[in-house]
Amino acid sequence: MIDIIPAIDIIGGKCVRLSRGDYDTQKVYNEEPLDMAHALEDAGCTLLHLVDLDGAKSKHIVNYRTLEKIATHTGLHIDFGGGLKSDEDVHIALESGAEKVTGGSIAVSDHATFEGWLKRYGPDVIILGADARDGKVSTNGWLSDSHEQVVPFIKHYASLGVTQVISTDIEKDGMLQGPSLELYRSILAELPKLRLIASGGVSSLDDVYALEAIKVPAVIVGKAIYEHKITLHDLEKFNQQQQ
Repeated sequence: MIDIIPAIDIIGGKCVRLSRGDYDTQKVYNEEPLDMAHALEDAGCTLLHLVDLDGAKSKHIVNYRTLEKIATHTGLHIDFGGGLKSDEDVHIALESGAEKVTGGSIAVSDHATFEGWLKRYGPDVIILGADARDGKVSTNGWLSDSHEQVVPFIKHYASLGVTQVISTDIEKDGMLQGPSLELYRSILAELPKLRLIASGGVSSLDDVYALEAIKVPAVIVGKAIYEHKITLHDLEKFNQQQQ
């Protein structure tokens, strides 16, 4: 079955959501992300996608104290991303309690550094971020678009050992209008064994099951939870079925 990975996005130490990555659309859902993390854990979630949106904009890790707090006070297995640009950033994230880290912009702008992380920590720890707008990889908190086509970009790093990829269709993100099934079909057609983590657009459990039907292994869900399109009770039932 497909894994649901709930998301907590952080700006200024608060739990927020954006629409299409636009920082001007910021909406605060919880002043204390730890409270949200506890609620997700109580619903049977074991995984958490934690994004440092301040870090993504600043190009270095910012909200590592929030990561540390959640890692210390819950049993959630956390993958952390947003602004990781240096060896020190990755070290801080892992020391603060992340089990996995995601590198997106750095994989575009500095291949050597990202490949160094992959060799040092291995594919179980390093996730490739391949977030796309109009088929091209976006960087720097989705504020910039690269010339990298998303599928060849993923294939290149898969050839170097990457086994896990988070891919968001930015135009879908936060819009609650359904995920980009065509994007994920195109990726899995080329890389069927990839642990592809879909992200963006999920508005209901029906969307989750649609992704499962095309053999997507995992999906990140954010706004649908915060807007109660998928309730904590729904999550609890889903997680119980996974056992």
